[in-house]
Amino acid sequence: MTPIADHPLRYELANELHARPFPSLSAPSTAVFIAIKQPVDAAARDLGADRAHLIELLDRHGVAHPPPGATHYSGRIGRHELKWEQHTEFVTYSAFLDGPGGGAFDAKDFAVFPGDWLDRAPGQRITSAILRVCPWEDDAKVAEDIAAWFVPESLAVSRVLDDAAVIAGDFRIDPAGHMRFAVFVAPTTGQRRIGRVVQRLCEIETYKAMSMLGLMRVRDISDGIGRMENRLTELMQEMGGPDSEAEGTLHRLLSVSAELETTAARSSFRLGATGAYEAIVNQRIDALRETRFQGRQTFREFMMRRYEPAMRTVKSTERRLEALADRAMRTGDLLRTRVDVERSAQNQALLASMDRRAALQLRLQHTVEGLSVVAISYYAVSLVSYLLYPLADASGTSKGMLTAMVTPVVVGLVWLAMRRIRKRIG
Repeated sequence: MTPIADHPLRYELANELHARPFPSLSAPSTAVFIAIKQPVDAAARDLGADRAHLIELLDRHGVAHPPPGATHYSGRIGRHELKWEQHTEFVTYSAFLDGPGGGAFDAKDFAVFPGDWLDRAPGQRITSAILRVCPWEDDAKVAEDIAAWFVPESLAVSRVLDDAAVIAGDFRIDPAGHMRFAVFVAPTTGQRRIGRVVQRLCEIETYKAMSMLGLMRVRDISDGIGRMENRLTELMQEMGGPDSEAEGTLHRLLSVSAELETTAARSSFRLGATGAYEAIVNQRIDALRETRFQGRQTFREFMMRRYEPAMRTVKSTERRLEALADRAMRTGDLLRTRVDVERSAQNQALLASMDRRAALQLRLQHTVEGLSVVAISYYAVSLVSYLLYPLADASGTSKGMLTAMVTPVVVGLVWLAMRRIRKRIG
């Protein structure tokens, strides 16, 4: 029996689900993470530059390169396990080191990424973090370490994955320029689960930072949106006045609409990406299945108090842009209706004027026809009279009397002929 042919992308599609495995970590260990993004048009950047930057780092350690076109890579560089991932707008590097390492959140841990190599990165740092993985010995020790490492005001702590670990972070940038997260793992927690927790924290921080770009964008355009709203309101008020000119109003409306469309086009990608990144942040937090630790606020509560208001501002501005576009469209419809009404009134006046001119032409035509009857009759009477003058001498009738007798008959015949001609033409 001949086996059925496979779709040419079958294996590639199946392998894509397993292409980005979670790291496998033990306690204690340290993870360092950095996300790099080009400041402008990151989605359209040269992806080859990202790969070339990775290869430069691998060449320093004599490690094999990833295959051409690869968007992710895992391998060992020196004492660290490296993980590289390329995304739509950014690229991430994660390095994992087993063992206690140096002091807690020591900036020297970031030396796995050399400074001169980072200086040549095809972009800028959007975020970076140091994650400390420690054994969960007892709650008192965890609370003591948390108090020593983090700022209490913004601290978020929670038990995750059915008490598999306690995670903590204050979402503040430390003096070395990095975020700090701590993961205290229970003795029974497996290495792959530890890796998943660390990976989720890196993703939460990265997508949080990326989505906050949307807040910066709406702050930049909020003043312009306010001005456009005021101009549209002024246009509506002018349209309601009796002395407004449709042509001038149209030009101003086109100016506002063009500015509005430009703003919407330049902001659409960022606002859409912000919504997608926010959804990922919330999904990653939900996947941790948080419960409260010693009455502290959880990551979900931190996001609800600090992060979600920013996202609501972005969504509000997006709806405001959409509403403003609808207003501009309705204003255009009203202006078009007004122009149509004015044109209708002009057309009615034109038709009335044409009716008057037609009536005048008809009256003039009747007058001309009357004059034509008189003129034709005059010449006809003269001709008939000349023809009948010989008969006048024979009958003893004067020429004047003969002309008088002929005139009514000739006029009547001319009038009947003209009427008949008019009926044929009509």
